[in-house]
Amino acid sequence: MRLCTLALASLCMAGPARADIPPLSEVAISTATALRDEHSTAGVAYGLVESLTTEVGPRMAGTEADVRAVAWARAKFEALGFDSVRVEPFSFPYWRRGHERGEVLSPFPQPLAVTALGGSEGTGDTPLEGEIVAFDSLAELQAAEPGAVEGKIVFITQRTQRFKDGRGYGLSVIGRSSGATEASKRGAVGLIIRSISTNSDRFPHTGMMRYAPDVKPIPAAAVSNPDADLLINMLGRGEPVRIRLDIDAETRGEAVSYNVIGDIVGRERPDEVVVIGGHLDSWDLGTGALDDGAGVGITMAAGAAILKQEQRPRRSVRVIAWGNEEQGLIGARAYAEAHAGQMSKHVLGAESDFGAGRVYALRAGVDARYWPVLEQIAAVLAPLGIAFEREGGGPGPDVIPLVQRGMPWAQLAQDGSDYFDYHHTANDTLDKIDSEALDQQAAAYAVLAFLAAEAEADFGRVPAQ
Repeated sequence: MRLCTLALASLCMAGPARADIPPLSEVAISTATALRDEHSTAGVAYGLVESLTTEVGPRMAGTEADVRAVAWARAKFEALGFDSVRVEPFSFPYWRRGHERGEVLSPFPQPLAVTALGGSEGTGDTPLEGEIVAFDSLAELQAAEPGAVEGKIVFITQRTQRFKDGRGYGLSVIGRSSGATEASKRGAVGLIIRSISTNSDRFPHTGMMRYAPDVKPIPAAAVSNPDADLLINMLGRGEPVRIRLDIDAETRGEAVSYNVIGDIVGRERPDEVVVIGGHLDSWDLGTGALDDGAGVGITMAAGAAILKQEQRPRRSVRVIAWGNEEQGLIGARAYAEAHAGQMSKHVLGAESDFGAGRVYALRAGVDARYWPVLEQIAAVLAPLGIAFEREGGGPGPDVIPLVQRGMPWAQLAQDGSDYFDYHHTANDTLDKIDSEALDQQAAAYAVLAFLAAEAEADFGRVPAQ
Protein backbone atom coordinates (compact mmCIF):
# COMPACT_ATOMS: atom_id res chain seq x y z
CA MET A 1 0.00 0.00 0.00
CA ARG A 2 1.14 3.55 -0.82
CA LEU A 3 -0.83 6.27 0.96
CA CYS A 4 -1.23 9.06 -1.59
CA THR A 5 -3.12 12.33 -1.91
CA LEU A 6 -3.79 14.71 -4.75
CA ALA A 7 -4.43 18.43 -4.82
CA LEU A 8 -7.93 18.03 -3.50
CA ALA A 9 -8.89 21.63 -4.01
CA SER A 10 -8.48 21.19 -7.74
CA LEU A 11 -10.28 17.86 -7.77
CA CYS A 12 -13.47 19.02 -6.06
CA MET A 13 -14.52 21.67 -8.53
CA ALA A 14 -16.57 24.53 -7.21
CA GLY A 15 -19.97 25.35 -8.63
CA PRO A 16 -23.62 25.60 -7.64
CA ALA A 17 -25.80 22.51 -7.39
CA ARG A 18 -27.70 21.86 -10.62
CA ALA A 19 -31.42 21.32 -10.51
CA ASP A 20 -31.31 19.39 -13.80
CA ILE A 21 -29.25 16.52 -12.34
CA PRO A 22 -31.80 13.80 -11.61
CA PRO A 23 -31.75 12.28 -8.13
CA LEU A 24 -31.44 8.58 -7.49
CA SER A 25 -34.74 6.77 -7.94
CA GLU A 26 -36.74 5.26 -5.09
CA VAL A 27 -36.18 1.83 -6.65
CA ALA A 28 -32.42 2.35 -6.66
CA ILE A 29 -32.46 3.49 -3.04
CA SER A 30 -34.61 0.51 -2.06
CA THR A 31 -32.25 -1.94 -3.79
CA ALA A 32 -29.22 -0.34 -2.17
CA THR A 33 -30.89 -0.45 1.23
CA ALA A 34 -31.45 -4.17 0.73
CA LEU A 35 -27.80 -4.59 -0.26
CA ARG A 36 -26.87 -2.89 2.99
CA ASP A 37 -29.26 -4.81 5.23
CA GLU A 38 -29.79 -8.29 3.82
CA HIS A 39 -26.37 -9.54 4.94
CA SER A 40 -25.63 -11.09 1.55
CA THR A 41 -22.01 -10.14 2.14
CA ALA A 42 -21.73 -11.82 5.55
CA GLY A 43 -18.51 -13.82 5.76
CA VAL A 44 -17.80 -13.62 2.02
CA ALA A 45 -14.91 -11.15 2.19
CA TYR A 46 -13.28 -12.96 5.11
CA GLY A 47 -13.57 -16.28 3.28
CA LEU A 48 -11.83 -14.78 0.26
CA VAL A 49 -8.98 -13.35 2.34
CA GLU A 50 -8.60 -16.63 4.21
CA SER A 51 -8.42 -18.49 0.91
CA LEU A 52 -5.87 -16.08 -0.57
CA THR A 53 -3.57 -16.05 2.44
CA THR A 54 -3.80 -19.81 2.99
CA GLU A 55 -3.62 -21.06 -0.58
CA VAL A 56 -1.24 -18.44 -1.99
CA GLY A 57 0.30 -16.51 0.90
CA PRO A 58 2.91 -13.80 0.23
CA ARG A 59 2.80 -12.80 -3.45
CA MET A 60 5.48 -10.31 -4.37
CA ALA A 61 5.27 -9.19 -7.97
CA GLY A 62 7.33 -11.30 -10.34
CA THR A 63 7.46 -14.38 -8.11
CA GLU A 64 5.91 -17.78 -8.70
CA ALA A 65 3.38 -16.96 -5.95
CA ASP A 66 2.31 -13.88 -7.91
CA VAL A 67 1.47 -16.18 -10.83
CA ARG A 68 -0.61 -18.37 -8.52
CA ALA A 69 -2.36 -15.30 -7.11
CA VAL A 70 -3.44 -14.22 -10.59
CA ALA A 71 -4.86 -17.70 -11.25
CA TRP A 72 -6.58 -17.59 -7.85
CA ALA A 73 -8.23 -14.23 -8.56
CA ARG A 74 -9.42 -15.29 -11.98
CA ALA A 75 -10.94 -18.48 -10.57
CA LYS A 76 -12.67 -16.59 -7.75
CA PHE A 77 -14.21 -14.03 -10.10
CA GLU A 78 -15.56 -16.88 -12.22
CA ALA A 79 -16.86 -18.82 -9.23
CA LEU A 80 -18.67 -15.73 -7.94
CA GLY A 81 -20.50 -15.43 -11.26
CA PHE A 82 -19.06 -12.24 -12.76
CA ASP A 83 -20.31 -11.70 -16.31
CA SER A 84 -16.87 -11.20 -17.82
CA VAL A 85 -13.46 -12.13 -16.40
CA ARG A 86 -10.12 -11.34 -18.01
CA VAL A 87 -6.49 -10.54 -17.31
CA GLU A 88 -4.42 -7.67 -18.73
CA PRO A 89 -0.62 -8.04 -18.76
CA PHE A 90 2.12 -5.53 -17.97
CA SER A 91 5.88 -5.76 -17.43
CA PHE A 92 8.26 -4.28 -14.87
CA PRO A 93 11.82 -4.70 -13.51
CA TYR A 94 12.02 -7.77 -11.29
CA TRP A 95 13.50 -7.20 -7.82
CA ARG A 96 14.61 -10.23 -5.82
CA ARG A 97 15.21 -10.51 -2.07
CA GLY A 98 17.61 -13.13 -0.72
CA HIS A 99 19.13 -13.29 2.75
CA GLU A 100 19.41 -10.24 5.00
CA ARG A 101 21.30 -9.94 8.25
CA GLY A 102 22.43 -7.06 10.43
CA GLU A 103 24.45 -6.70 13.61
CA VAL A 104 26.20 -4.17 15.81
CA LEU A 105 29.95 -4.70 15.74
CA SER A 106 30.89 -2.13 18.39
CA PRO A 107 30.79 -0.82 21.02
CA PHE A 108 28.18 -3.35 22.19
CA PRO A 109 27.96 -6.31 19.75
CA GLN A 110 24.49 -7.78 19.23
CA PRO A 111 22.14 -8.69 16.35
CA LEU A 112 19.75 -6.29 14.60
CA ALA A 113 16.33 -7.05 13.09
CA VAL A 114 16.67 -5.69 9.54
CA THR A 115 15.02 -6.03 6.14
CA ALA A 116 16.10 -4.72 2.77
CA LEU A 117 13.99 -1.99 1.23
CA GLY A 118 12.37 -2.91 -2.06
CA GLY A 119 14.58 -2.01 -4.99
CA SER A 120 17.75 -1.91 -2.88
CA GLU A 121 21.11 -3.08 -4.08
CA GLY A 122 22.71 -5.87 -2.08
CA THR A 123 26.01 -5.67 -0.25
CA GLY A 124 27.75 -8.01 -2.69
CA ASP A 125 30.07 -10.86 -1.79
CA THR A 126 31.44 -9.00 1.24
CA PRO A 127 29.15 -7.64 3.98
CA LEU A 128 29.13 -3.87 4.41
CA GLU A 129 30.69 -2.54 7.60
CA GLY A 130 30.68 1.07 8.72
CA GLU A 131 30.03 3.68 11.35
CA ILE A 132 26.49 5.02 11.50
CA VAL A 133 25.61 8.72 11.50
CA ALA A 134 22.11 9.55 12.73
CA PHE A 135 19.69 12.17 11.39
CA ASP A 136 16.22 12.92 12.68
CA SER A 137 14.78 13.29 9.18
CA LEU A 138 15.61 13.37 5.50
CA ALA A 139 15.58 17.18 5.68
CA GLU A 140 18.26 17.08 8.38
CA LEU A 141 20.39 14.80 6.22
CA GLN A 142 20.00 17.20 3.29
CA ALA A 143 21.20 20.04 5.51
CA ALA A 144 24.28 18.16 6.76
CA GLU A 145 27.74 19.69 6.45
CA PRO A 146 29.81 18.52 3.44
CA GLY A 147 31.77 15.39 4.31
CA ALA A 148 29.63 14.57 7.36
CA VAL A 149 28.65 11.14 6.03
CA GLU A 150 31.52 10.35 3.68
CA GLY A 151 32.27 6.62 3.88
CA LYS A 152 29.65 6.07 6.59
CA ILE A 153 26.20 4.50 6.92
CA VAL A 154 23.38 7.04 7.26
CA PHE A 155 20.72 6.27 9.89
CA ILE A 156 17.38 8.14 9.59
CA THR A 157 15.62 7.95 12.96
CA GLN A 158 12.30 9.68 12.22
CA ARG A 159 9.27 8.16 13.97
CA THR A 160 5.93 7.59 12.25
CA GLN A 161 3.07 9.15 14.20
CA ARG A 162 -0.22 7.29 14.72
CA PHE A 163 -3.34 8.81 13.17
CA LYS A 164 -6.76 7.39 12.31
CA ASP A 165 -6.37 8.49 8.69
CA GLY A 166 -2.74 7.34 8.43
CA ARG A 167 -1.31 10.74 7.58
CA GLY A 168 1.77 10.10 9.71
CA TYR A 169 2.95 7.72 7.00
CA GLY A 170 3.11 10.46 4.41
CA LEU A 171 5.20 12.61 6.72
CA SER A 172 7.91 9.98 7.27
CA VAL A 173 7.93 7.77 4.17
CA ILE A 174 10.09 10.19 2.16
CA GLY A 175 13.04 8.98 4.21
CA ARG A 176 12.45 5.50 2.88
CA SER A 177 11.82 6.44 -0.72
CA SER A 178 14.60 9.03 -1.14
CA GLY A 179 17.00 8.39 1.73
CA ALA A 180 19.45 6.24 -0.22
CA THR A 181 19.70 8.78 -3.03
CA GLU A 182 20.38 11.66 -0.63
CA ALA A 183 22.87 9.60 1.39
CA SER A 184 24.74 8.46 -1.73
CA LYS A 185 24.98 12.03 -3.05
CA ARG A 186 26.89 12.88 0.11
CA GLY A 187 29.29 9.95 -0.09
CA ALA A 188 27.60 7.51 2.28
CA VAL A 189 28.12 3.79 1.66
CA GLY A 190 24.78 2.60 3.03
CA LEU A 191 21.44 3.59 4.55
CA ILE A 192 19.34 2.30 7.40
CA ILE A 193 16.04 3.84 8.48
CA ARG A 194 13.73 3.42 11.42
CA SER A 195 10.84 1.35 10.05
CA ILE A 196 7.88 3.37 8.80
CA SER A 197 5.86 1.92 11.65
CA THR A 198 3.68 2.87 14.61
CA ASN A 199 4.34 -0.24 16.71
CA SER A 200 6.91 -1.46 19.19
CA ASP A 201 7.21 -5.02 17.84
CA ARG A 202 10.57 -6.24 16.65
CA PHE A 203 9.42 -6.58 13.05
CA PRO A 204 11.22 -4.46 10.44
CA HIS A 205 8.98 -2.92 7.76
CA THR A 206 9.98 -3.12 4.11
CA GLY A 207 8.69 -0.88 1.31
CA MET A 208 9.78 0.52 -2.03
CA MET A 209 12.65 2.95 -2.61
CA ARG A 210 14.37 4.20 -5.74
CA TYR A 211 17.74 5.61 -6.72
CA ALA A 212 18.04 8.78 -8.75
CA PRO A 213 19.70 7.95 -12.09
CA ASP A 214 22.77 10.05 -11.36
CA VAL A 215 23.80 8.47 -8.02
CA LYS A 216 25.71 5.33 -7.08
CA PRO A 217 23.28 2.74 -5.65
CA ILE A 218 24.02 1.90 -2.02
CA PRO A 219 22.40 -0.81 0.15
CA ALA A 220 19.28 0.39 1.97
CA ALA A 221 17.49 -1.37 4.82
CA ALA A 222 15.01 -0.77 7.63
CA VAL A 223 15.49 -1.73 11.26
CA SER A 224 12.60 -2.41 13.62
CA ASN A 225 11.51 0.31 16.02
CA PRO A 226 13.09 -1.40 19.05
CA ASP A 227 16.36 -1.78 17.15
CA ALA A 228 16.26 1.88 16.13
CA ASP A 229 15.86 2.78 19.80
CA LEU A 230 18.75 0.47 20.66
CA LEU A 231 21.06 2.19 18.19
CA ILE A 232 20.04 5.62 19.50
CA ASN A 233 20.81 4.49 23.04
CA MET A 234 24.24 3.28 21.91
CA LEU A 235 24.96 6.57 20.16
CA GLY A 236 24.03 8.32 23.38
CA ARG A 237 27.07 6.77 25.05
CA GLY A 238 29.28 9.06 22.99
CA GLU A 239 31.20 6.31 21.22
CA PRO A 240 31.18 5.49 17.48
CA VAL A 241 28.67 2.76 16.62
CA ARG A 242 29.71 0.36 13.87
CA ILE A 243 27.33 -2.09 12.21
CA ARG A 244 27.50 -4.83 9.59
CA LEU A 245 24.89 -5.39 6.88
CA ASP A 246 24.79 -8.59 4.82
CA ILE A 247 22.06 -8.21 2.19
CA ASP A 248 21.45 -10.35 -0.86
CA ALA A 249 19.17 -8.38 -3.18
CA GLU A 250 19.14 -7.30 -6.79
CA THR A 251 17.01 -6.04 -9.67
CA ARG A 252 17.27 -8.60 -12.44
CA GLY A 253 15.59 -8.46 -15.85
CA GLU A 254 11.91 -8.01 -16.63
CA ALA A 255 8.89 -9.79 -15.21
CA VAL A 256 5.25 -9.92 -16.29
CA SER A 257 2.16 -9.79 -14.12
CA TYR A 258 -1.52 -9.01 -14.65
CA ASN A 259 -4.47 -6.94 -13.55
CA VAL A 260 -7.36 -9.36 -13.02
CA ILE A 261 -10.72 -7.84 -13.96
CA GLY A 262 -14.26 -8.98 -13.22
CA ASP A 263 -17.14 -7.07 -14.85
CA ILE A 264 -20.81 -6.90 -13.95
CA VAL A 265 -22.24 -5.77 -17.27
CA GLY A 266 -24.66 -2.86 -17.09
CA ARG A 267 -28.15 -3.28 -18.49
CA GLU A 268 -28.34 0.08 -20.33
CA ARG A 269 -24.85 1.60 -20.57
CA PRO A 270 -22.44 -1.32 -20.45
CA ASP A 271 -19.56 0.77 -21.82
CA GLU A 272 -19.72 3.11 -18.81
CA VAL A 273 -18.03 1.69 -15.72
CA VAL A 274 -17.76 2.23 -11.99
CA VAL A 275 -14.43 0.85 -10.78
CA ILE A 276 -13.75 -0.65 -7.36
CA GLY A 277 -10.93 -2.95 -6.29
CA GLY A 278 -7.87 -3.72 -4.21
CA HIS A 279 -4.35 -4.78 -5.12
CA LEU A 280 -3.51 -8.45 -5.45
CA ASP A 281 0.25 -8.35 -4.88
CA SER A 282 1.90 -8.06 -1.48
CA TRP A 283 5.35 -7.83 0.01
CA ASP A 284 7.05 -11.12 0.80
CA LEU A 285 7.46 -10.92 4.57
CA GLY A 286 3.90 -11.64 5.76
CA THR A 287 0.91 -13.16 3.99
CA GLY A 288 -0.52 -9.86 2.73
CA ALA A 289 -3.77 -10.21 4.67
CA LEU A 290 -4.18 -6.50 5.47
CA ASP A 291 -2.17 -5.18 2.51
CA ASP A 292 -4.11 -5.88 0.47
CA GLY A 293 -5.87 -9.22 0.67
CA ALA A 294 -8.58 -7.43 2.65
CA GLY A 295 -9.23 -4.94 -0.16
CA VAL A 296 -9.46 -7.70 -2.76
CA GLY A 297 -11.87 -9.68 -0.57
CA ILE A 298 -14.00 -6.65 0.30
CA THR A 299 -14.52 -5.50 -3.29
CA MET A 300 -14.99 -8.99 -4.72
CA ALA A 301 -17.64 -9.59 -2.03
CA ALA A 302 -19.32 -6.28 -2.90
CA GLY A 303 -19.52 -7.31 -6.54
CA ALA A 304 -20.89 -10.72 -5.58
CA ALA A 305 -23.65 -9.03 -3.57
CA ILE A 306 -24.62 -6.86 -6.56
CA LEU A 307 -24.74 -9.96 -8.74
CA LYS A 308 -27.40 -11.45 -6.45
CA GLN A 309 -29.86 -8.65 -7.24
CA GLU A 310 -32.67 -9.31 -9.72
CA GLN A 311 -31.51 -6.64 -12.13
CA ARG A 312 -28.08 -5.44 -13.20
CA PRO A 313 -27.36 -1.75 -12.53
CA ARG A 314 -27.64 0.76 -15.37
CA ARG A 315 -23.83 0.90 -15.87
CA SER A 316 -21.20 -1.77 -15.51
CA VAL A 317 -19.42 -2.35 -12.20
CA ARG A 318 -15.79 -3.32 -12.69
CA VAL A 319 -13.89 -4.99 -9.86
CA ILE A 320 -10.13 -4.97 -10.40
CA ALA A 321 -7.54 -6.98 -8.52
CA TRP A 322 -4.67 -4.64 -9.34
CA GLY A 323 -1.20 -6.04 -10.05
CA ASN A 324 2.07 -4.78 -8.58
CA GLU A 325 0.85 -1.81 -6.60
CA GLU A 326 3.68 -2.15 -4.10
CA GLN A 327 6.50 -1.32 -6.49
CA GLY A 328 4.96 1.84 -7.89
CA LEU A 329 1.33 1.38 -9.07
CA ILE A 330 2.69 -0.53 -12.05
CA GLY A 331 -0.54 -2.35 -12.91
CA ALA A 332 -2.68 0.75 -12.40
CA ARG A 333 -0.47 2.84 -14.65
CA ALA A 334 -0.61 0.15 -17.32
CA TYR A 335 -4.41 0.00 -17.06
CA ALA A 336 -4.73 3.79 -17.33
CA GLU A 337 -2.56 3.82 -20.44
CA ALA A 338 -4.31 0.86 -22.06
CA HIS A 339 -7.76 2.36 -21.39
CA ALA A 340 -6.88 6.00 -22.01
CA GLY A 341 -9.37 6.17 -24.88
CA GLN A 342 -12.21 4.96 -22.63
CA MET A 343 -11.39 7.08 -19.59
CA SER A 344 -14.33 9.40 -20.25
CA LYS A 345 -16.53 6.34 -19.71
CA HIS A 346 -15.04 5.69 -16.25
CA VAL A 347 -17.71 7.32 -14.14
CA LEU A 348 -16.30 6.84 -10.62
CA GLY A 349 -13.50 4.89 -8.96
CA ALA A 350 -12.75 3.74 -5.40
CA GLU A 351 -10.13 1.43 -3.93
CA SER A 352 -9.91 -0.47 -0.64
CA ASP A 353 -6.23 -0.43 0.35
CA PHE A 354 -5.96 0.54 3.99
CA GLY A 355 -6.32 -2.68 5.92
CA ALA A 356 -9.39 -4.13 7.61
CA GLY A 357 -10.64 -1.34 9.89
CA ARG A 358 -14.26 -0.24 9.59
CA VAL A 359 -15.31 2.51 7.20
CA TYR A 360 -16.17 5.74 9.05
CA ALA A 361 -16.58 8.35 6.27
CA LEU A 362 -17.57 8.82 2.64
CA ARG A 363 -15.55 11.47 0.78
CA ALA A 364 -15.28 12.20 -2.90
CA GLY A 365 -13.59 14.15 -5.65
CA VAL A 366 -16.42 14.93 -8.06
CA ASP A 367 -17.83 17.91 -9.89
CA ALA A 368 -19.46 19.87 -7.06
CA ARG A 369 -22.75 20.01 -8.95
CA TYR A 370 -23.20 16.30 -8.21
CA TRP A 371 -22.98 16.54 -4.41
CA PRO A 372 -26.76 15.96 -4.03
CA VAL A 373 -26.36 12.46 -5.51
CA LEU A 374 -23.47 11.77 -3.12
CA GLU A 375 -25.68 12.94 -0.27
CA GLN A 376 -28.29 10.36 -1.25
CA ILE A 377 -25.65 7.63 -1.29
CA ALA A 378 -24.39 8.83 2.09
CA ALA A 379 -27.89 8.59 3.55
CA VAL A 380 -28.01 4.89 2.66
CA LEU A 381 -24.55 4.37 4.15
CA ALA A 382 -25.27 6.26 7.38
CA PRO A 383 -26.78 3.27 9.30
CA LEU A 384 -23.40 1.53 8.82
CA GLY A 385 -21.82 4.26 10.94
CA ILE A 386 -20.45 6.14 7.93
CA ALA A 387 -20.46 9.94 7.94
CA PHE A 388 -20.51 12.16 4.86
CA GLU A 389 -17.57 14.57 4.62
CA ARG A 390 -17.33 17.10 1.79
CA GLU A 391 -13.69 17.93 2.49
CA GLY A 392 -10.48 15.94 2.75
CA GLY A 393 -9.55 12.45 1.70
CA GLY A 394 -8.09 11.23 -1.54
CA PRO A 395 -8.32 8.41 -4.04
CA GLY A 396 -6.86 5.00 -3.34
CA PRO A 397 -3.35 4.53 -4.75
CA ASP A 398 -4.32 2.47 -7.80
CA VAL A 399 -7.11 4.92 -8.61
CA ILE A 400 -4.68 7.84 -8.90
CA PRO A 401 -3.50 7.14 -12.50
CA LEU A 402 -7.17 7.11 -13.57
CA VAL A 403 -7.98 10.28 -11.64
CA GLN A 404 -5.03 11.96 -13.33
CA ARG A 405 -6.88 11.29 -16.59
CA GLY A 406 -10.09 12.88 -15.32
CA MET A 407 -12.00 10.10 -13.53
CA PRO A 408 -13.95 11.23 -10.43
CA TRP A 409 -13.18 9.32 -7.23
CA ALA A 410 -14.83 8.29 -4.00
CA GLN A 411 -13.22 7.24 -0.75
CA LEU A 412 -14.72 4.98 1.89
CA ALA A 413 -12.30 6.05 4.60
CA GLN A 414 -11.26 3.26 6.96
CA ASP A 415 -10.04 3.47 10.52
CA GLY A 416 -6.32 2.88 10.06
CA SER A 417 -5.24 3.58 13.64
CA ASP A 418 -3.31 0.32 13.84
CA TYR A 419 -2.62 -0.24 10.14
CA PHE A 420 1.01 0.83 10.30
CA ASP A 421 1.62 -1.54 13.19
CA TYR A 422 1.57 -4.39 10.64
CA HIS A 423 2.15 -2.75 7.26
CA HIS A 424 4.87 -4.42 5.13
CA THR A 425 5.96 -6.81 7.89
CA ALA A 426 6.01 -10.51 8.70
CA ASN A 427 3.16 -9.66 11.08
CA ASP A 428 0.68 -8.87 8.27
CA THR A 429 -1.36 -12.04 8.73
CA LEU A 430 -4.98 -13.19 8.80
CA ASP A 431 -5.37 -13.11 12.59
CA LYS A 432 -5.42 -9.29 12.46
CA ILE A 433 -8.72 -9.31 10.55
CA ASP A 434 -12.23 -9.23 12.02
CA SER A 435 -14.82 -10.81 9.74
CA GLU A 436 -17.66 -8.52 10.84
CA ALA A 437 -15.58 -5.45 10.06
CA LEU A 438 -15.04 -6.79 6.54
CA ASP A 439 -18.81 -7.32 6.22
CA GLN A 440 -19.41 -3.64 7.01
CA GLN A 441 -16.90 -2.58 4.38
CA ALA A 442 -18.19 -4.98 1.72
CA ALA A 443 -21.74 -3.72 2.28
CA ALA A 444 -20.52 -0.13 1.96
CA TYR A 445 -18.71 -0.83 -1.32
CA ALA A 446 -21.76 -2.69 -2.67
CA VAL A 447 -24.00 0.31 -1.91
CA LEU A 448 -21.55 2.83 -3.35
CA ALA A 449 -20.83 0.87 -6.52
CA PHE A 450 -24.45 -0.04 -7.18
CA LEU A 451 -25.83 3.48 -6.69
CA ALA A 452 -23.03 5.12 -8.69
CA ALA A 453 -23.70 2.65 -11.50
CA GLU A 454 -27.47 3.10 -11.26
CA ALA A 455 -27.50 6.92 -11.18
CA GLU A 456 -28.95 8.54 -14.29
CA ALA A 457 -26.29 11.24 -14.27
CA ASP A 458 -22.55 10.72 -13.98
CA PHE A 459 -20.25 12.64 -11.63
CA GLY A 460 -18.64 15.04 -14.07
CA ARG A 461 -14.88 15.05 -14.60
CA VAL A 462 -11.95 16.20 -12.52
CA PRO A 463 -9.16 18.38 -13.92
CA ALA A 464 -6.20 16.59 -15.49
CA GLN A 465 -3.23 16.49 -13.11
